[in-house]
Amino acid sequence: MKMTFRWYGPDDPVTLDMIRQIPGVTGVVTAVYSVPVGEVWPVEEIQKLKDMVNAKGLEMEVIESVPVHEDIKLGTGDCERYIENYKENIRRLAAVGVKCICYNFMPVFDWTRSRLDQPLPDGSQALVYYKEDVAKMDPTKLALPGWDSSYTTDEMAALIDAYKKLGEEGLWKNLEHFIKEIMPVAVESDVYMGIHPDDPPWSIFGIPRIITNEENLDRFLSLYDDPHHGISLCSGSLGCTRSNDIPKLVRKYSAMGRIPFAHVRNVKILDDGSFEESAHYSACGSLDVVAIMKAYHDTGFDGYMRPDHGRMIWGEKARPGYGLYDRALGATYLNGIWETLEKLDPR
Repeated sequence: MKMTFRWYGPDDPVTLDMIRQIPGVTGVVTAVYSVPVGEVWPVEEIQKLKDMVNAKGLEMEVIESVPVHEDIKLGTGDCERYIENYKENIRRLAAVGVKCICYNFMPVFDWTRSRLDQPLPDGSQALVYYKEDVAKMDPTKLALPGWDSSYTTDEMAALIDAYKKLGEEGLWKNLEHFIKEIMPVAVESDVYMGIHPDDPPWSIFGIPRIITNEENLDRFLSLYDDPHHGISLCSGSLGCTRSNDIPKLVRKYSAMGRIPFAHVRNVKILDDGSFEESAHYSACGSLDVVAIMKAYHDTGFDGYMRPDHGRMIWGEKARPGYGLYDRALGATYLNGIWETLEKLDPR
């Protein structure tokens, strides 16, 4: 297992010098953020990013993410051009030593929350999803960090309507086309592609979401029979609902060699199905993080892992979910569990 840490590039207040001081973290997960979605990343920008990371003694072997353009998901407009651009990005990243690419196929919205700074009883602040609040939101006027903010209200309304008309089966059809186009390039380039589950793993605002549960993960993996076609299994995303047994999913897909990249974090599920993000420590949320880590260890997981979203603690001000302190605690906690498992059952 290689422990990594997400880094949002030179403008990230969490610097490479800070990350390199976290025990056991060997690399960062990053991306080129200056290029519009769907366009080809300049070779010099990729190399510049890698050189910055390597200069601090860290690796840049995972990219999160190469975004998938909405035209690809809808199967309209410049879909085929954007797919060709995606293939070229895979080739260019492979040329500088990238081994894994994380991406998602969530329509319109990426991760969705109702508040980014909900105070918790211990004084920390966390990302939360309260169903009652989400039900009152106008999806044409939402904005969260990392979302595409280039759409007007009318354009967003039209996009949402297009996805409603497309439906789940239409989205599956377009995902299958995308996968069958890019995967031969990924295999040839020896790059492992890991789709990130939908976050949260259910339909929002009437828009279909399909990477949500075991049945759909099985269907997704059946689209292309090669270990380079895999899942970036996120315990916090799939774990937002009690219907997903995360240790079971880890054991199943890790044993198949289909998890190149793992996000491990905890989440507290509330009585009405809402959830609050929590500290990684098992007792703070609804997930058994030790059982999750043991599932990875028992199946010989040798891919990349990172702590996922963190709370804001100790007065830190940073990108929501991506401060230094709580994620560093998470990385150390996960590494501590892994070291214990290694010593109790050396492989």
